[in-house]
Amino acid sequence: MESHEVLKEAFDKTSPKAIAAELGISLSLVYKWAQEQSDTGSGSRNPLDRILEIVRQTDDIRIVEWLCAQSGGYFVRNPDSSCEQGFEYLPATNEIVTQFSLLLGRISQAALDNSIDSDESADIRLLWDKLKCYAEGFVRCCEEGDFEKVKDANEGKQPPVQPRKTLY
Repeated sequence: MESHEVLKEAFDKTSPKAIAAELGISLSLVYKWAQEQSDTGSGSRNPLDRILEIVRQTDDIRIVEWLCAQSGGYFVRNPDSSCEQGFEYLPATNEIVTQFSLLLGRISQAALDNSIDSDESADIRLLWDKLKCYAEGFVRCCEEGDFEKVKDANEGKQPPVQPRKTLY
């Protein structure tokens, strides 16, 4: 989704007039933010595009982290896709389960004394973020087309037979 589309949908939930008044800018500028920029003059470089450019120029992700925190969330960077032809679902699924198990184990260990200190909390956060990365990597591989193999298997289609390779 483009930034102007995000703003346009967000403006459906509130009054652009109220936004303009709160920010001390013209109502027409707020409306221009929700339009695609074009050579004919419609649209205007909006705050989302400007923030994105600041993040790119500074290469400082703390800006995004701060925005997420101010919005009640937490930023976790998506991993680069490591999906390759022949993605194996069972090992990947087992890895997600293993990471989840590690997280639950750490939470249980930390909670044994009915208190979780800042070090334990930091460990839990690390494991949680790692789990999210593993799960995101799995989903990305599915999105890149490897889910078709699972669909074919579920529909009874067999993959093409490959010549058998032996060590001798």
